[in-house]
Amino acid sequence: MAIRVVANPSSGKGRAGRQLPLVLRELDRLGMDYDVVTTRDAAHLQESVRAAREAGDERVIVCGGDGSIHLAVQELADSETALGIVPAGTGDDNARLLGLPRKDVEAATRQAALGPISRVDLGHVVTADGTSRYFLGVMSSGFDSMVNERANAMTRPSGDARYLVAIIGELRTFRAVQYEADIDGRPVSGEAMLVAVGNGCSYGGGMRVCPDADPADGFLEVTWLHGVRKTTFLRVFPQVFSGGHVRSRHVSTTRARHLRLDAPGQIVYADGEHVGPLPAVIDVRPQALRVARLGGTA
Repeated sequence: MAIRVVANPSSGKGRAGRQLPLVLRELDRLGMDYDVVTTRDAAHLQESVRAAREAGDERVIVCGGDGSIHLAVQELADSETALGIVPAGTGDDNARLLGLPRKDVEAATRQAALGPISRVDLGHVVTADGTSRYFLGVMSSGFDSMVNERANAMTRPSGDARYLVAIIGELRTFRAVQYEADIDGRPVSGEAMLVAVGNGCSYGGGMRVCPDADPADGFLEVTWLHGVRKTTFLRVFPQVFSGGHVRSRHVSTTRARHLRLDAPGQIVYADGEHVGPLPAVIDVRPQALRVARLGGTA
């Protein structure tokens, strides 16, 4: 069985680099034949996964976080090469989605290398500037995306403190935005603080923004947090960690296979990565990815 290990050593503040020797030691113990690529940057990671797919490798094991998984998915969608994941990021929402071990490197390596393969859905988005991306987890627009934009533009402080400062800064200026949508042919219009479209259920390290999303049901889950006062937003939004926000009268949810979403000045993020500006067209791509996951079938 041809296996390629692609590791992003910078993922998880260097966690992936520290874990890689453990991954390789476990593969050696299992008697696996493999090649290893330690990537220099995002382009090199995507190029390495593409090379594995073009070579006909049966599996690519990605040792990294959600950003690394997002890049790998762009190359493995609609291919016969399966994705194995050894989580090594700060959030690891996609590993959580697939039920993979997030704290046990050896167990995650065994699952990635030998675990049964199943097919899961992907989301696909095309933004106004022509950018086209697949996503395994959540695509978002609104408050959370603007926080990411603000944080990415900052040079200080570093680490998690940067996002805290960005959240505080965005809370001072963010206002509900008028959204226009077409959801499976049904027009929807109204103010929103954020709109999230989930193939998976969580982002941001366990924030269950689309708690009922299932990556194997052929649908996307749409969560619409309506325009509210900031005091109400501050009360509702923290419930996203449990998924309890969907019980609020200020939140609407629906399932969809196809939607078009537009709002002035808003940016799309998917799997935590910048994609492009609205308007965007979003579709589900059923069973587009082969992946080693718990409960899979070979």
